[in-house]
Amino acid sequence: MKQFFRLMIVVVALAFGLSACSSKFQRYNGPEVTQIVVNKGARRMYLLHHDKVLKRYDFDLGFAPVGDKQVEGDGKTPEGDYVIDRRNPNSQFYLSIGISYPNAADIAEAEALGKSPGGDIFIHGRPEKFRKGDRDWTWGCIAVTNAEMRQIYAMVPNGTPIRINP
Repeated sequence: MKQFFRLMIVVVALAFGLSACSSKFQRYNGPEVTQIVVNKGARRMYLLHHDKVLKRYDFDLGFAPVGDKQVEGDGKTPEGDYVIDRRNPNSQFYLSIGISYPNAADIAEAEALGKSPGGDIFIHGRPEKFRKGDRDWTWGCIAVTNAEMRQIYAMVPNGTPIRINP
């Protein structure tokens, strides 16, 4: 009977261990991420705690990476100051965190052109079906690897400011 209980404990421990390894949700207990800075031209994103870089990531952008997003479908990534305002744990792009685009200025700019500004701009992963080897393949989002997205999703809470530079 003792051997049976020992075996059950080992089986349960292995099951918990394997489920923890395969989970796309991680825990983060380090310094608070106080800002995200995205430099589109350099393809570098920084998670900052005040002025200290906590993490740095390379990324892909929209299929028209140069310039500020103006209208829906232009393939550009917005530039300016926004906040992380939502999360999607079931994103078709693995995990994603939403950027508060469009703001009032973005809406006014698009309306002046007689167009919609679009929306649904995210930082997200790169699932297999979207890995074509192309650089800058999104519709305006910021795409990192799935492993990196697990870290970002855990580290960055809603309300975090994000500055997207040219």
